[in-house]
Amino acid sequence: MKSAKDIFFCSSKVKLSVTTVLAFVILFVPTTISSALALDVAPAPPSIGAAVPLTYFGPSPSMVQPELIGPYQLLKAGKVDLNAGTITLPLYEGHVKINGGKTTKNVWYILTDTDDKGNADQLGLNYSPKLTYSSVGARNATLLKNTTWLFDAGTVDFKPLHSVTPNAPPNAFPPKAFQAGSIGDEDYSPVVRIWNAGDHIYNAPIVAFDVAATTLNAFCNGNPDHSIVHDKVVKICPQQDTVTLKLTQGFSFGRPVLYLSTDSSSPLAAALEEATYAPKLGSITTGHDDSASSAIERIFAFVNGPTGKDNPQRQGFNSALIDGLSPLNILGGIPTVATDYSPLWDLNIGQWTQKAIDNGYRSRMLDEFTILGFVEKGWLTGLGGSPFGTVGIIVNCPIVYRFL
Repeated sequence: MKSAKDIFFCSSKVKLSVTTVLAFVILFVPTTISSALALDVAPAPPSIGAAVPLTYFGPSPSMVQPELIGPYQLLKAGKVDLNAGTITLPLYEGHVKINGGKTTKNVWYILTDTDDKGNADQLGLNYSPKLTYSSVGARNATLLKNTTWLFDAGTVDFKPLHSVTPNAPPNAFPPKAFQAGSIGDEDYSPVVRIWNAGDHIYNAPIVAFDVAATTLNAFCNGNPDHSIVHDKVVKICPQQDTVTLKLTQGFSFGRPVLYLSTDSSSPLAAALEEATYAPKLGSITTGHDDSASSAIERIFAFVNGPTGKDNPQRQGFNSALIDGLSPLNILGGIPTVATDYSPLWDLNIGQWTQKAIDNGYRSRMLDEFTILGFVEKGWLTGLGGSPFGTVGIIVNCPIVYRFL
């Protein structure tokens, strides 16, 4: 098996579909959401077992107070399409210095998170105080008079052809071969410090580089050329200043969620996630979780969880590589649930012991403390029986939507 630092994390393919009751999702606990989402994360409608129809149920508690149970969109800057499993966000154009600053090239990016509370509220971004401590893995940008950003460095090559070749089931992970579809240079990080605007930190992943707006406008209706744009891009349209990206399914403290995966410090993680390999993210310290000056929050994943596309317990890397669905990883704290959210996730890998499998204890995990309890009792370990904990990989996964 390859070293822990070559492991991947989030998931890649979200295939979601909602039925004609989609209108109720805004007001009620998610109902009869079908297809892969229903199989993997969507809650059942509250009308099941009741003597009244769904229409009789009142608005979900989250409509009254976001922290209470029910659906809630966390990244408000964009429009979530539950049917397609996507989010459409504002598309920004800036420029990056090259050749030692002698010239510049244009770059297209999105904004998802910031440590500036006021601007987070204004723009509908996720607020993350922890980003303040990510400066070691950030690149610098200057706010220009025309309000655009000029980045000091950091480019992304989108030309590589994304590919992943799994091993034979049931142990499909690690894959036989892999190639990330986009690769950042040594200076690239999605984390950006605006040095002349309060030193605030933003999560600003690049989705296209050195390409004209006229070229990208050909993809306003979809079918983008992924040799020039991020592999998560579904549509990109400078003339409308928008980009649509695929989302990923997971859980946070038992609540099903959708999040956006854009970058990783690991080449294999980037390949399996259809994300950008961002080497500079590796400068951020892992393993410190919620300690003082920590920039990260933990994400939990499994190598050998239950498999089978129709198995309601399916989870993990083997499962994802075999059936093409999400590995259903577990995020730590997210806004409205906890105070320690960061889009920079520290990957913790779990492996079910043979004794746990033989006893029938292997099942789908939904929250951090259940996982830690299984580790404490010896049913889960790190890779190959090693101590459980960080594998030293950072993944950039801004939270988008909470179903409960």
